[in-house]
Amino acid sequence: MGTEFAGIGAVVTGAGHGIGAALARALAAAGARVVVNDLDADAARAVAAEIGGHAAPGDAAGEDGVAALVDAARARLGAIDLYCANAGVATTGGPDAAPEAWELAWQVNVLGHVRATRLLLPDWLERGTGRFLATVSAAGLLTMLGSAPYSVTKHAALAYAEWLAATYRHRGLRVHALCPQGVRTRMLDGTGPHGQVLLAPTAIEPADAAAAALRGMAADEFLINHFSQHVSDRNAFGLHGCIAYMFAILPTCPLGDPLWSAPCRSAPSSN
Repeated sequence: MGTEFAGIGAVVTGAGHGIGAALARALAAAGARVVVNDLDADAARAVAAEIGGHAAPGDAAGEDGVAALVDAARARLGAIDLYCANAGVATTGGPDAAPEAWELAWQVNVLGHVRATRLLLPDWLERGTGRFLATVSAAGLLTMLGSAPYSVTKHAALAYAEWLAATYRHRGLRVHALCPQGVRTRMLDGTGPHGQVLLAPTAIEPADAAAAALRGMAADEFLINHFSQHVSDRNAFGLHGCIAYMFAILPTCPLGDPLWSAPCRSAPSSN
């Protein structure tokens, strides 16, 4: 990786913890000027202070919150060259999940991306350059047992990223979908027994996911994944292999049937 990120203006949402904080650190280390966003204002300020960035705490999903973030970032950076839509929520449950759980997942995991690009695209298309990174997770490729709202909205986030890439690549927009499996974050901690059984044993560190993201962006890859060595060693790096792996371990899962029967709850709102 060379100087692809030196001097660029970057925004990372959900950057107070987990993958977002690791992305902010990695981008700053690569020379980017970083705006750190998170609902947790203290965490956003702490990460910004650590990396020499600028904290812009607040909502990164609603119309007003996204507009305020984009305005604050432009005031600080002059132009936004890279937007990392990393903030996310992992609401659990299946068809029985409360409407509010589905709505929260839809607003944060999908519409936050739509609203950001609605504001960013005019400038990017006028300049003929821009970069959008969506933290999708492998749930957007596979599924997350016990969490239908998360799985469905992550598939939607991937679909939106694909649409952006197909529609605007010829005009200079570069789009990337970061799709790791388990990552040791507060979100993984909040997924309950399903996440602990399926993901925790092979989870990677946030810094590993961030490093994969920067390598993938530098290589102009759309789909960026960093599945654990445990899975790779079983020839399960691809989609079908990961599905086979997931179902192969289900007999060891002491969770009962159905797998979505746990009470609906939300994990912290940053990946």
